Amino acid sequence: MADWLIQARGMQRSFGEVQAVAGVDLVVAAGEIYGLVGPDGAGKTTLIRMLCGALAPTSGTVLIGGVDLARYPEQARAQIGYLSQRFSLYEDLTVWENIRFFAEMRGLDGRGWQQRALDMLAFVDLAEYRGRRAGWLSGGMKQKLGLAVALVTEAAVLLLDEPTTGVDPGTRQDFWQLILKLKLTRRVAVVVSTPYMDEASRCTRIGFMRGGRLLLEGSPRELRDRLTGRVIELAAAPLELTAKAVEKIEGVQTVQRFGDRLHLRVRPGQAERILTGISGVVQAAGGAVSVCRPVEPMLEDVFLSLLEEEL
Repeated sequence: MADWLIQARGMQRSFGEVQAVAGVDLVVAAGEIYGLVGPDGAGKTTLIRMLCGALAPTSGTVLIGGVDLARYPEQARAQIGYLSQRFSLYEDLTVWENIRFFAEMRGLDGRGWQQRALDMLAFVDLAEYRGRRAGWLSGGMKQKLGLAVALVTEAAVLLLDEPTTGVDPGTRQDFWQLILKLKLTRRVAVVVSTPYMDEASRCTRIGFMRGGRLLLEGSPRELRDRLTGRVIELAAAPLELTAKAVEKIEGVQTVQRFGDRLHLRVRPGQAERILTGISGVVQAAGGAVSVCRPVEPMLEDVFLSLLEEEL
């Protein structure tokens, strides 16, 4: 039996007539990173807020480390570290003062948090900034401080709501190295919502949300396999003219632009036939093909197919 640290069943939350989360089941084991992806308004933030106890569900149950969050909130929350989209610490306090405040607020005495705090600051590469005011930190450093605060209580469950939104690519990379290190060294259960597919590909499992529902979940490999043999990469000029021409080919479901190339998602069993005819179609429209080949699907391909409800 898996060591489930998060067990959420039948999670629902309504705001008036709007159902933000509609019957979501979610389990996450120790050592797993579970990625939540979906468009704005999909219900990701609402679900994470219910998992951490910041928002009561309209119905459903949450167990954190086997503890019922509704019945024993303090005991359950003691196992949770939470990092929101926006920096929520005190900007007029120093890095060290922020950690001390939240550690003592969680009931840790001096011996219980000081060495732990030093270890966490070293872990997130902020040890040399312990005396700096939080408001003077860069965006990426603020998120690292938030992570240190979330971990100072030795949380077994880490809930991250789009933690790298708005930070530069290098900082995103550094932050994810910390998350992957946590997975290997401490076997925490991580739930992270992200708008970035490269981040989602690093997760153990991914859940696609839309309209408050969990449409599909699985490992990155399992999700990509759903479109195996159905994605064609096409480079041609002019690109916009090419896109308009190939979207009319029978069997082509969607045409999406990725940089200077197009991805064509085609119906099952149609790829070979479409490949043989693309050059002629593009030439007849006044374009020229430089690359036309089947490729492994990306998570973006899967995500877009789910948004169109055509899988």
